[in-house]
This record gives sequence, C-alpha cells and structure tokens, in this order.
Amino acid sequence: MRKYLFGTGLLTAITGGLTLLRGMREDAPFTWRAALGWISWGISLALAIGAIVDIRRASQGEVIAPDSPIHGQEKKLVKSRLQRDRRG
Repeated sequence: MRKYLFGTGLLTAITGGLTLLRGMREDAPFTWRAALGWISWGISLALAIGAIVDIRRASQGEVIAPDSPIHGQEKKLVKSRLQRDRRG
C-alpha cells in the first residue's frame, strides 16, 4: 500500500493542489488562468490514480490497457508480488 501512497505522481498532484489552494487564499480574482490550473491539476490527479490502478491490476495478473505506461511489465509485477507473498 505504501508504494501507491508515496508514488511520485500522486505526491506531485497533491503538492500541485496545495499550491493552487495557497494561490486562492490571497484575495486574487479567479481568472481563466486559475481555471486552467485547476483543470490541469485534475488531469494530473486522474493520471496518477489511473497509474496506481493499472499497477495494482497488473500485479494481480489482470489485463491492462495497451496505452498504459506499464503495459508489457505485467509478468514482472506478478512475479514480484508472488515473491512478496511467499516471504510473509
């Protein structure tokens, strides 16, 4: 579970969201640039969560979409999960 929560994509999305929130605190008006920043943050968060879901599915032996960044590494992830399960 820890490898999912401390993944770089998720941490980057969280810190980006915190930065956007800090920018909203300073009585600055909500402009189209701020809207684009929030849309960009939402897309980044969705991609990070999608990567976590793909890694979990691949490590369980399920088929993942060919456009996933980890496509082709399914056997390696299943093997590492089986080794982890044997140890403890």
